[in-house]
Amino acid sequence: MLANNFKKSLLAVNVGLVLSAGVSGIAYAADENKVQEDVEVIEVRGIRRSLKESVNTKRFANGVVDAVSAEDIGKFPDSDVGEALGRIPGVAVNRQFGQGQQVSIRGASNQLTLTTLNGQAVASTGWYDQQAIDRSFNYSLLPPQMISGIEVYKSSQADIVEGGVGGTVNVETRKPLDLDSGTAFLSVEAEYSSESDETDPGVSGLYSWKNADENFGILAAVAFEDTTYARRGNEASYGWSGAESVNYFEQARERTAVDLTAQYAIDDTSELVLHYMTLELDANNHNNSLFLFSDTENCQQTLASGVCTVRSNTRDDSAGRTFLQTFARFASMESEVIDLAYNFEGDGFKVETRIGNTTAEGGTDLTINHATFIGTGADVNGLVLDNSGKASTVNLPKGGWNISEYADDWDGRGLQSWASQRAPNKDEETYFQVDATFELDHEYVSSVKAGIRWTDHSVEKKSYRPTHKDHNIIDPTQYWTGSDSAGTQDIGIPTPDINAMRQNATASFDQWYEDRSGFSTVDEENLAIYVMANYSGENYRGNFGVRYVSTDASSSYYAPTPGSEDPNGIAQNNGLGTNIIKDEGDYSEFLPSFNLAYDVNEDTIARFSIAQVISRPNYDDMFAATAISGYGDTQRGNEELTKGNPNLKPYKATQSDLGIEYYYGDADMIAVTLFYKDVSNFTTTDTLLNQNVGIVDPVTGEDNWQVNTRVDGTGGDIFGVEFQSQHELGGGFGTMFNLTYADGSVEESNFVDAIGEFSDSSKTTINAVGYYENDDVSLRLAYNWRSEYMIRETGFYGNRRHDDYGSLDLTASYTVSEMITVRFAGTNLTGEDSVQFGDAQSPAGSKASLRDGYAAWSYSADTRYSVAVDFRF
Repeated sequence: MLANNFKKSLLAVNVGLVLSAGVSGIAYAADENKVQEDVEVIEVRGIRRSLKESVNTKRFANGVVDAVSAEDIGKFPDSDVGEALGRIPGVAVNRQFGQGQQVSIRGASNQLTLTTLNGQAVASTGWYDQQAIDRSFNYSLLPPQMISGIEVYKSSQADIVEGGVGGTVNVETRKPLDLDSGTAFLSVEAEYSSESDETDPGVSGLYSWKNADENFGILAAVAFEDTTYARRGNEASYGWSGAESVNYFEQARERTAVDLTAQYAIDDTSELVLHYMTLELDANNHNNSLFLFSDTENCQQTLASGVCTVRSNTRDDSAGRTFLQTFARFASMESEVIDLAYNFEGDGFKVETRIGNTTAEGGTDLTINHATFIGTGADVNGLVLDNSGKASTVNLPKGGWNISEYADDWDGRGLQSWASQRAPNKDEETYFQVDATFELDHEYVSSVKAGIRWTDHSVEKKSYRPTHKDHNIIDPTQYWTGSDSAGTQDIGIPTPDINAMRQNATASFDQWYEDRSGFSTVDEENLAIYVMANYSGENYRGNFGVRYVSTDASSSYYAPTPGSEDPNGIAQNNGLGTNIIKDEGDYSEFLPSFNLAYDVNEDTIARFSIAQVISRPNYDDMFAATAISGYGDTQRGNEELTKGNPNLKPYKATQSDLGIEYYYGDADMIAVTLFYKDVSNFTTTDTLLNQNVGIVDPVTGEDNWQVNTRVDGTGGDIFGVEFQSQHELGGGFGTMFNLTYADGSVEESNFVDAIGEFSDSSKTTINAVGYYENDDVSLRLAYNWRSEYMIRETGFYGNRRHDDYGSLDLTASYTVSEMITVRFAGTNLTGEDSVQFGDAQSPAGSKASLRDGYAAWSYSADTRYSVAVDFRF
């Protein structure tokens, strides 16, 4: 029966996902019954079970695949999906805002990683108006409680959805016919953060039901978290009178996720699966900053370029006093997926269809800025700012300020009207896919699979600016009410009341008008057609095929109209008309692939793969409008104009793998893989510095801009090796270790920093895990380390190098009874700080704080502890 073919025990190994293709465009078993004959069924719960599933996934795949599986409902091995991916060989995680957000694979940028949910795209928008809109998936949206497993595809094959030059990550959710009827799960969690000093709640639950015939079932899962994320750091603002900004960033995150699945085995040959998921994140936040100005004439140490790195303050005049600024952002994201699958299995063939839609809305609902000068010039007498090392230090004898010390002689204090903005974004994709697999009675070719996939994708960004009524100069004590500490040296800073600030700002708003410079769209229509043959013999198996991809793209924006001025006083509209125009582009690619797995003996497999792959350009690079960043803010030297191009060609690479794997136990294995990627096309930027464009910054009073234009550039290559091992030591103890070395180089002219390295690319990543478990107790200590890497962002942050980073994490659980389990987790137990420094060599780079080893940004470590109680009914 088809129902039995699709019904898999929760305690059985699900390796069907990786043996050939399926409805999701990721690999599925051509014949699951055959898979179940070949694969050991594992009935052990816990860490060992998870590792055995991962080993089986890797062992029986045709290509190069690694996996993380949930040990049971609610027992994902990490409390964060991004951190769990970081345990996989070759995967490095970006934790810029605490949780793992994006992942890069084998030395390629995280923007070259394709992430799918059950084989299809998930629309996503950002919450931060200073970050680019790209194709990477934000894993902080996805609760681990809802996930059954994750597969990372490092090699490619014709039936895998195109888009991952680095690799493809597929996240799998559960289905009701996989579980016993009446399965129920509830988890209650509390998490403490060392930076916020808050303990935050979380709750999740799941219920799955199916009828007595086991051919119809419904699964519902819900998760909610209310988390306070805090970050303290120093940020260089050298272009503004040698300033250093000490910051306290705080975000109130409310994450709600709902997952619903209905599954109906119509008869022995056909099945319907309807899946709905919604992910919501409210992310109101404030960035509270003290700008400490130095006397650059008292310079004690300089770089070769003449930039001062160690400077002290002996001034006591009002020009040297400190500037207090708070950016308050009221932000949210919501992603929704609805997907319908129909599968039919006949005599010697199988047809699988998918149709669905995914939408997202988000962005910054409102951005406002309040500021005042605080203290006196004498307060910073004796201040020493040291940016000579990788991390800056701030020595301030006074120790900080409270709001009662605000300066009452500045008429500009209060709401900074230039910053008021709304910046909503939208993302939507509609898709349709048909796959057909035909079994063959052939000596070598066991089956042929062909398919077609069509998507219609649209992305839109907008911006709105208000005009302001006359408003009074504020009393800052009404808007900063408490005290906290900022920067890595814990300098005292007044705490903002962002709701009071919002009320003050709202009362001043008159009318809102569209900021036409902030509007642009990207529309893509993609068509993919493929054919793939699965082959096998006595000691070998694999597949070969080709995927044809065609893309039509366009971007709409407001037409430039030189000399025009906005009648409503919206300065960003000056030079833009009211007519919307469209730029267009298109491309097509043939992507061949070949995979071979050869059984050297009963325990040893040799692998070889070669394929061509693409990643489509980022949306931010395709927006044809000229985006303005750095306009009117308090940062000097970050004013940029960036024009995208919808006619960009995709990143394209030829990649190859050669590996050997030795399996000597149920969860014991050693594997070594050599890999190579030759990236032939690359999105890059033509950059002109110090350009007069007719736009005067209202704060600096200067018309001095960096002008960026997105173009196709020359590529680069990545050569590397992966080593991984898993070993059960006996007595419940075991280890896991992996190391990846990826040596990548790219044409230096692709980047304004003139550094010939791929973004987000660490040469070395290491994971070392030790564990112990028995019937009641489970312990796991894991250390993840990656070497330094380049972070590249347009606008405020720019291009800088992140120092090497390591995190020691602990997870533990105790089974109180068959129904109750208590869990504990600790993340970043060693308190590793995030350290970022300018690594461009003069004269490359756009500003002094991002060159010649200048200590650019550094953030204090956040260690998190959580305790949870799980109930199974």
